[in-house]
Amino acid sequence: MAGIIEAIDVHAHFGVYKGRTSELACGFMSGEPQKVVRYARMAHVKSTIVSPLLALLPRNGGDPVAGNILAARVTGENQELLQWVVVDPLKKETYAQAADMLKLPRCVGIKIHPEEHGYQITRYGHEIFEFAAENNAVIQTHSGERNSMPEDVVKFADEYPGVKVIISHLGCGWDGDPSHQVRAIQGGRHGNLFTDTSSVQSIKPDLIEWAVREIGAERILFGTDSPLHFAPMQRARIDNAEISDEDKKKILYENALMFFKDTGKNII
Repeated sequence: MAGIIEAIDVHAHFGVYKGRTSELACGFMSGEPQKVVRYARMAHVKSTIVSPLLALLPRNGGDPVAGNILAARVTGENQELLQWVVVDPLKKETYAQAADMLKLPRCVGIKIHPEEHGYQITRYGHEIFEFAAENNAVIQTHSGERNSMPEDVVKFADEYPGVKVIISHLGCGWDGDPSHQVRAIQGGRHGNLFTDTSSVQSIKPDLIEWAVREIGAERILFGTDSPLHFAPMQRARIDNAEISDEDKKKILYENALMFFKDTGKNII
């Protein structure tokens, strides 16, 4: 690939990781905004869209209201970071907060995480998608685990064709099946379903290439899950993928521009 493409990372975080692992491992996956930006620069990423780990973790114990306030401040202070505002349907106040924050120029869409917040997308999908439609907002959702299976998102995407959705973590499946995100996208009726490369599964040989063959590069956006993952590693996987240079450009940069085009948000 001639020259270096400045990428757009649509899936990253910042803050302290409080997962179900050792204190040492949690430290490895934590990172304040400066660390996330440093990794992004190493990966030739121009813009990184983040959600705060404070809003998501620990499981069933995150504070999305405080996390969103923190994210608005952090992204307002750093021109390389943009904000996903976190909506938790079990905390109804996050809807009003998100409606206000979506008016901010650096808040570009809604993040949902059924697994960490402890609800089933099948139960709350209607109200989340209706809220997104009313606010002309795109959605990024965690996917691949029991509460957030990609196939379960298809129904709502079909009912709300004006709402674009990133079914995150290409290749992630609690049952070991790496095809869930791709099959969900193939099953959608309106072309409003996408995925991103933020899963660690994406470093496996041929997953990216297989996904491009199945759904086209146009449906895949670049995401790193930084600082949980090392962003330059995720970038190298795309740079060295056995796909065309045009497809690499779509994944790294062009698809993100198209995805957010109708929201009126400037992501670069």
